[in-house]
Amino acid sequence: MRILLCTGKGGVGKTTLAAATGAALAARGRKTLVVSTDPAHSLGDAFARPLGTEPSEVDALLSAVQVDSRTLVDAGWERLRGELRAVLAGAGLDTLDAEELTVLPGVDELLALTEVRRLAEDGPWETVVVDCGPTAETLRLLALPEAVSGYLTRVFGPRGRVTDSVRRLGAHLDGLRALLTDPAVTTVRLVLTPERVVVAEARRTLSSLALRGIAVDGLIANRLMPAPGLWRGGAASWLRTRRTQQDAVLAELAAAGIAPVARVEHRAVEPVGLPALLEIAAELYRGEDPLAGNGTPVTPLLRVRLADGGYTLRVAIPLARDAEVDLARVDDDLAITVDGFRRLIALPEPLRPCRITGAESDADGLVVHLAGNRGRG
Repeated sequence: MRILLCTGKGGVGKTTLAAATGAALAARGRKTLVVSTDPAHSLGDAFARPLGTEPSEVDALLSAVQVDSRTLVDAGWERLRGELRAVLAGAGLDTLDAEELTVLPGVDELLALTEVRRLAEDGPWETVVVDCGPTAETLRLLALPEAVSGYLTRVFGPRGRVTDSVRRLGAHLDGLRALLTDPAVTTVRLVLTPERVVVAEARRTLSSLALRGIAVDGLIANRLMPAPGLWRGGAASWLRTRRTQQDAVLAELAAAGIAPVARVEHRAVEPVGLPALLEIAAELYRGEDPLAGNGTPVTPLLRVRLADGGYTLRVAIPLARDAEVDLARVDDDLAITVDGFRRLIALPEPLRPCRITGAESDADGLVVHLAGNRGRG
């Protein structure tokens, strides 16, 4: 089983490219499901056919489905929320406090991710391509399993007395987190248009995904102006200027070590339906396996080495030259904030008695220096 998550800033064409990727995989003989978790529900428009909340056939080996997270909330969340409220009230919280604590932000996204896992594991699919929502929503979606698991641990403790439902939820969240952070199973493909504002968000997204331990296997630059040989008439000057700007943005990405980037040119006619999607896939993948990606091998998020008087901890996250980075200790965790995205990372046990003495970044990420007694822990 392979799961490919396609995301990007709203309006960059990720739905079209997710649909094209699914069509290409099916054409190569892989039984493929394309799932939309995007509230905009435009996947059916790309395939030029209506889609529902259960998979429907698009072609011989290709099916598609649109996840309706609000329906999932209505069907599954209220019962668990009621049990959580009862447990919290039994732990000494009054009714109002218990009610507030069980209103978890992002439960729609959590249940959407759960539905993706169900479809992947219960169906006959070899590959599941997910058309995610815009980048900000996707980052919330991918962060939720760890965030909610941490919430439950803080409320009940690692071995707290909980109901079977809460225990099952914790195990389920651990399973989701393992699924997302296994690069042999799940990878992200980031879609962008070659514009500086979009690329800036893409670079922040790369940092945030790396903090979560989620592998990015490639970037796609969509909607490039056509090749110069096709320019004719009075619009040629405008097209030349626009393409020059786009090439400059992609060159900046390459200079920052974010390369290679696959490219798809802009089309005069909106690509709708299987023939048009397969045409895009042919340009995008050029006969190669769409699952191969164009990224670099995934390195472990954390690597520890001995140093004079302590340790160095390398955190493998891509950092732009102007990235804003903040480090702090929170009990046995290292709190890392990069351009507003924050994550608590559990420190390896030998490092927990240590104190942070300094940090710097290099081409491979963030290097944190810690001093302390190696005999402890």
